[in-house]
Amino acid sequence: MSSTLAGAFGIAALFVAVLALVFATQALRAQSGTAKAAAKPALAPQRQPEPAEAQPEAKPGSVRSELRRLSKELEEARSEFRQTLQHLAVVRYDAYGDMGGSLSWSMALLDDNGDGVVLTSINSRNDARSYAKQVKAFESDAKLSPEEDEAIEMLRKEASPAFGDADHQ
Repeated sequence: MSSTLAGAFGIAALFVAVLALVFATQALRAQSGTAKAAAKPALAPQRQPEPAEAQPEAKPGSVRSELRRLSKELEEARSEFRQTLQHLAVVRYDAYGDMGGSLSWSMALLDDNGDGVVLTSINSRNDARSYAKQVKAFESDAKLSPEEDEAIEMLRKEASPAFGDADHQ
């Protein structure tokens, strides 16, 4: 096996490991949030104040009380879902003029708040280089390439209508 091929396999393994780390982190965040949410009702039932003209509190176990409980659980699930890396944009390009096939790429993985990571692989005839850069609110402290900016901008445009939607805030 040539050293170039071995290097390419090494880079591919690195990207798989980085992606596994990102997904594991998200799973742990979601799991800890679920555990906290599950512990809350056991400690003390949370009731939101209702206006004086509202209907009386439903009996426990009734359809109305179950609907209220499910409504609260749905809102908690929506809140946790906003923090998952669910938006993906990939930009493929030729990093060097002597290469063909758009083998280099930049991929942005972001949540609803624009937080996440940009992964980049730059391929040449002799090697492949990989980069991972943190993103907060669609911005990065690290200098971004034009292709990385393009991937983030694609997700910013996708998310901008959602910021006006009550379900995405």
